[in-house]
Amino acid sequence: MNFPNMVRVKQKIYKEMINDIPGAVRAELNSINIKDKIKKGDTIAITVGSRGVSNIDVIVKAIVEYLKEMGADPFIIPAMGSHGGATSEGQKQILAHYGVTEESMGAPVKSTMDVVEIGETAEGIKVMIDKNAYEADYILAVNRIKVHTDFKGEIESGLMKIMAIGLGKHKGAETYHQAAIEYGMEHMITNVGRTVLKNASILCGLGIVENGFDETAVIKAFRPEELENGEGELLKFEKKHFPKLPFDDIDILILDVIGKNISGTGMDTNVVGRFYVPLYSKEPEKPKIKRIMVSDLTSESDGNAVGIGIADFCNQRVVEKMDRNATYINCLTGMAPEKARIPIYYSSDKQILEAALKTIGLVEPENAKVIHIYSTLHVEYLEVSQSLAEMAKEMENLEIIGEPHPIIFDNDGNFVPVAYK
Repeated sequence: MNFPNMVRVKQKIYKEMINDIPGAVRAELNSINIKDKIKKGDTIAITVGSRGVSNIDVIVKAIVEYLKEMGADPFIIPAMGSHGGATSEGQKQILAHYGVTEESMGAPVKSTMDVVEIGETAEGIKVMIDKNAYEADYILAVNRIKVHTDFKGEIESGLMKIMAIGLGKHKGAETYHQAAIEYGMEHMITNVGRTVLKNASILCGLGIVENGFDETAVIKAFRPEELENGEGELLKFEKKHFPKLPFDDIDILILDVIGKNISGTGMDTNVVGRFYVPLYSKEPEKPKIKRIMVSDLTSESDGNAVGIGIADFCNQRVVEKMDRNATYINCLTGMAPEKARIPIYYSSDKQILEAALKTIGLVEPENAKVIHIYSTLHVEYLEVSQSLAEMAKEMENLEIIGEPHPIIFDNDGNFVPVAYK
């Protein structure tokens, strides 16, 4: 089979960033005067999620040091629903992957799957939070504000979500996802988050926005009464600068890797244009990608291959690296068993590409519109087929930086990963 020639292109991506992260954290916490609320000896639970937030260790350490200066007794809790195999030790290990340990932070990491009911929503849904957080004098919610991978709304992935799904642990996350089938996920996250704000001792929220290079661009603190509206404003900012694929009509998208450190769904659904949560989400209108291929699973995923079901083809090594228990728990808790389905797989990427090119309609393989990226987190540098390269010449946000060349395979018939820097 004749494969299309590929051309390396560079996309303009938003790149503003914060250079002094500890200074920014301190300035924001000062700006809302939380020191006026804190008494000496107050215990404060700091939420840390599982989404691979850039510089989360630096941010959390800065919070810990600030609270200690105020005379408080801070500690860290995993706030990540069912992740880590829905076990307290598994969730603690996830934090350790991100450099968040008792030794590095100078504060205890208290991990439990036990929850305490603190009220219910207007629909009668019981709201529960982490037992250690409940027993603390205050909770300081920390999370990245980002477009969600399952739905669209004014509130998506951020502080309200970590207070709902994160603090709810496995039991809460499962309950809220079940309720979302009837009420919608944005509605549930918002209403559960409001109940937590009303009935739990939330000290403040610290929202983080990243640029297109996975770097910290914005840090903003909110008083409890400001938190929901403030998060909504940060989400608007994030959506404006969210890095996407530069084309909307694609025959084949090749991903070198997927993984939990890439996205909560392994691949960012907002990039690939597939949610695959049919019970409570409509599919995005664009981009339209006929076939998605996955070459590998990141080691940081610890076998959690959630999102593999979004792909149409994958390399056999992805299946072999998959931890079915971790993957199934994640997908079942999210009411999305579709995302654990194993696609057609072969032992080499070359075989996958040959199969995929046969399923895109009346398109000659050498004329196929193909994009090859390292992951959905890395869309600055892309390999695109010549048919797309011709279109790229007319696009202001794209720069052609290479000559046409054949697709490169290694000795095993697998892709040479795209250089993303």
